[in-house]
Amino acid sequence: MPASSLAARLIPWYAREKRDLPWRAEGFGAWGVLVSEFMLQQTPVNRVIPHLEAWLGRWPTPTALAADPPAEAVKQWANLGYPRRALWLHRAAVEIRDRHDGVVPRDVDALLALTGIGDYTARAVAAFAYGDRHPVVDTNTRRVIARAVHGRAQPGPPHRRDLADMEALLPDDMTGAAAVNAAAMELGAVVCTARSPRCAACPLEDLCAWVLAGRPDTPDLRRRQARYEGSDRQARGAVLRALREQGAQPQVHVLADWPDALQRDRAILSLLDDGLIEAEHGVLHLPRS
Repeated sequence: MPASSLAARLIPWYAREKRDLPWRAEGFGAWGVLVSEFMLQQTPVNRVIPHLEAWLGRWPTPTALAADPPAEAVKQWANLGYPRRALWLHRAAVEIRDRHDGVVPRDVDALLALTGIGDYTARAVAAFAYGDRHPVVDTNTRRVIARAVHGRAQPGPPHRRDLADMEALLPDDMTGAAAVNAAAMELGAVVCTARSPRCAACPLEDLCAWVLAGRPDTPDLRRRQARYEGSDRQARGAVLRALREQGAQPQVHVLADWPDALQRDRAILSLLDDGLIEAEHGVLHLPRS
């Protein structure tokens, strides 16, 4: 699909149909975009928005967050899930303060050098906060490309070629490129969805390779996420919640009534290994430094 054809369809569609989300507001700023991208990883938008507003209300700059101990970031993260993101975001804030005078860097390589930031987040900040021309590829974008360009029902596992695929679809100008990046993500989130795509509402329907091929049911090669209920992830979350809500406790008292004692111990050990909790003389607490 020529980049010009895709841009000509997606940009006006996005201007009409995009959701009103905080990080799309004029002047939202690079720090706000960075925080939102950390929170949005594997977490639905409606869950992120109140946490994002509370976070930026408390820590409007990286320097403000860096001044507080990491335990405060873990507490504020609350029930967002994947709490290592809170610890990584705190470390990134410290690095931004110390290496970049408190300003979120614009350069992709400088962003990639920060804790917890990978290909997607680095390019998202550079493109959406600073307007630079970079391919930005998330799960939704990959699905749009798989269908519209490659004629597949679902994308395969993430691969470096995803960036090349998106690069080939971007207009040359920075404004157009940022709009196409955002529009492809939005299209995958609200129209070209994984289970029930609304092809009749898609601005690319008559150009889409998958639709033109008769919407073949090609195999889904993505790795399935293990269920949460009864998992070690659930036990980890319960340990963190107990320490957030009740403060430091002797290890033997933390989740003393958990139905699987071995799972509880695994959760505690993995949290210690990740630096999300610390232990002193048999007492567990959130990280202090």
